[in-house]
Amino acid sequence: MLICPECAYEWDPNQADEDAIHLKDAVGNDLAEGDKVTLIKDLKVKGSSTVLKVGTKATIKRFVDGDHDIDCKVDGAGAMMLKSKFVKKSN
Repeated sequence: MLICPECAYEWDPNQADEDAIHLKDAVGNDLAEGDKVTLIKDLKVKGSSTVLKVGTKATIKRFVDGDHDIDCKVDGAGAMMLKSKFVKKSN
């Protein structure tokens, strides 16, 4: 068991986390935080005249609950929230 030094929470590092978010990309590949993904569709950026083109690369920072479930850093556009159904895992 591991123990948090600040709050004294105890957990087993070998036990799976039931609260973890598991996402798949547009073609069914499992995604993980830190993965590099590619856009599969042109996406308009809300509140801007910018369009993210097909093939734009992004790096996943974290998963969140909600409609836009991926918090990522898009190359050339900065930090954005994307839907997992519009990305494909890249090598």
